[in-house]
Amino acid sequence: MDLRIFSPEKLFYEGKAVSVSVPGMKDGPFVILENHAPLIAVLTEGKVSYNTGTSEVNIEISGGFVEVRNNEISLCVEIIKEK
Repeated sequence: MDLRIFSPEKLFYEGKAVSVSVPGMKDGPFVILENHAPLIAVLTEGKVSYNTGTSEVNIEISGGFVEVRNNEISLCVEIIKEK
């Protein structure tokens, strides 16, 4: 899948991902895998994790939005810190 993570200040990551976990606002964290149904969702404060196939990266966010469409994931978030 193609993943793009950005904030109003900068592009944080653009590349491939095997899986992405995001802190959903309504039902808590959820995982996005290949061929996920299209969606747009509001994100709450929490942890975004993505696996590139060779490493896993964790980012603390204060909120944002996610859009999933055709194996392309876009995250617009307020980044607190990278772990």
